[in-house]
Amino acid sequence: MTVAIKIWVDADACPNLIKTVLFRVAQKRQLELLLIANQSIAAPPSRYIKSIRVSGGFDVADDYIVEHLRAGDVAITGDIPLAAKIIAKQGFVINPRGEAYTAENIGEKLAMRDFMEGLRDNGLAAGGAAAMTAKDVQNFANALDRLLVARQI
Repeated sequence: MTVAIKIWVDADACPNLIKTVLFRVAQKRQLELLLIANQSIAAPPSRYIKSIRVSGGFDVADDYIVEHLRAGDVAITGDIPLAAKIIAKQGFVINPRGEAYTAENIGEKLAMRDFMEGLRDNGLAAGGAAAMTAKDVQNFANALDRLLVARQI
């Protein structure tokens, strides 16, 4: 008997446009979609979509995902340290702009994240990610579809 994969969403920072794509995918493919956040997250009524509110606090939602995710599950997050933990558990990770984090690239992503954080902490860099565009949403939808097709889901 095969166990169906779950899609875990680091929902506190996940853009609404990406959640909308995920809602459609969960319904169409009949996959369990779990939105994990430390605040209430609106979700359409569906037997496949569940919003789980965890207590507030640093990394509580991340820890919940890591604790409950199984090998082969898919996670949606832009949080690179969380992505590294998911990859260590043999999960698959896509960020909201459609970039896959893998065992091959996560070390470089962590190093760059730490480098940029150091620059920001010292006032040598400012700003964050650019606003989400329609192209980003399409890249995400395509990346998720490629992953699910490759895994025959």
